[in-house]
Amino acid sequence: MSSREELGVAVAGLGAIGKALANRLARNEVAGCRLSAVSGRDPGKTADFIASLPRPVPAVPLHELPRHADIVVECAPAAILPQIVEPVLDAGKKVIVLSVGALLEFPDLFRKAGSSEGQILVPTGALLGLDAVTAAAEGRIESVKMVSRKPPIGFKGAPILAERNLNIEGLTEPLLLYSGSARAAARGFPANLNVAVALSLAGIGPDETQLEVWADPGVVRNTHTIEVVSDAALLRMTIENIPSENPKTGRITAQSVMAMLRKMSAPVRVGT
Repeated sequence: MSSREELGVAVAGLGAIGKALANRLARNEVAGCRLSAVSGRDPGKTADFIASLPRPVPAVPLHELPRHADIVVECAPAAILPQIVEPVLDAGKKVIVLSVGALLEFPDLFRKAGSSEGQILVPTGALLGLDAVTAAAEGRIESVKMVSRKPPIGFKGAPILAERNLNIEGLTEPLLLYSGSARAAARGFPANLNVAVALSLAGIGPDETQLEVWADPGVVRNTHTIEVVSDAALLRMTIENIPSENPKTGRITAQSVMAMLRKMSAPVRVGT
């Protein structure tokens, strides 16, 4: 029998990804981890969700999550990221961030992580080859470019649509929504391009990572094509992710968090 202590995991946000994670943790599907608390925006819906779990857990305000967990998983709207991350870092604990793009909008979180005993963790998510990119960054990366294509519905509500007066209703051919740096893209697509920001943080940074974003009625999956040119390797990767219940996010996102949690207590870890 393993002597490793079980890790308590709290889930902040009960959208499609948060519910999927909480359900699987509550059903003991991640060895070495247990669901210890949740926090949802709507008290009634949160109570109903907890009642559906095989084992009840407390519903607590965001700032109280670190009291109930070793690790907090953020699955909430990007705008409230500091409300989740800051208390966890202050408590010297770990927080898994899915709203990766929002980290660029709140740089104080990086500084707080550097001055505390806590840690911000960014899962691989939809990004095939993230280990290879981080390895390439140990040498010299010359360029990183990503082309992202999603069905138009996946961009519904993106701020850049209103800013540029772009209409994606009834598209019959691909429409280029954006071309430029990953940093600027994160502002225009706060719920869509966390994969691009994760790529930039792993590689040469958000200002040097170049990005094209297309609303494409010809695709049914969230598709990302990446090229990384470095002194160690030329990486070309294409990922086609099946959307979750939330068309802005792929199903693999929740599975990526589970894989990260599983590694934390695994006797053998595979991958960088």
